[in-house]
Amino acid sequence: MHTEQVIAASRQLCKEMEQLTFSAPVAYTYNPLTYAREGHEAYIRRFATGPKDVLYLGMNPGPFGMAQTGVPFGEIAAVTLWMGITAPIGQPPTMHPKRPVQGFSCMRSEVSGRRLWGLFEEMYGTAERFFEHAYVANYCPLIWMSESGANITPTQLPREQVAQVDAACRRHLVRLIEILQPSCLIGVGGYALRQLELAAAELPERNFTLGTILHPSPASPAANKQWPERPRQQLREIFAAADLQHLM
Repeated sequence: MHTEQVIAASRQLCKEMEQLTFSAPVAYTYNPLTYAREGHEAYIRRFATGPKDVLYLGMNPGPFGMAQTGVPFGEIAAVTLWMGITAPIGQPPTMHPKRPVQGFSCMRSEVSGRRLWGLFEEMYGTAERFFEHAYVANYCPLIWMSESGANITPTQLPREQVAQVDAACRRHLVRLIEILQPSCLIGVGGYALRQLELAAAELPERNFTLGTILHPSPASPAANKQWPERPRQQLREIFAAADLQHLM
């Protein structure tokens, strides 16, 4: 039941994303929920199988992670070797030559995904043990690039374009929380935490423990110096506040 509900919510989000258009500085938009649907839904079917204690939220896909596999923070080695997922992956209608979608044949490593899933593997051993109590999602499924192929984050979009993205993505996030019923919401980075705070405000009847961990991006000097010690300490503090110490 939970699995099919999450899939239905994902397909609705995909439908809404496909109706959006973007202008400068955006030159290319990839939607993995469309061309990498088989990978994304394989992830849902394997791990969104029931209520969770914890929901981790990222911002949007990376070019060598979810863009290739359909899995949030989907570094290929982590997805195939740790999660046991492989799937046929298509391609977006138009691709930047510097950012091809090669699916599970992509040879590039997504550092953020390698760090995040590596942390969970160190903490829990198997993917099954981690996902028994937790789930990982992205707030927004889209990837935007400029003419040069440079990544464009949601915060860099014009205000009117951000508004249309947020409307659909927040509805999906609230729905995901309703389905999975987590009591602890953790943003991977400050942007994701803010989206969780806004979603939680739409569910005033629920009590949540909210927190954030350091974003694992190699563009972050703090992550390069403090990973994985800092996020492990942050999780220790969050789980203590949520009375989930057993998850450490």
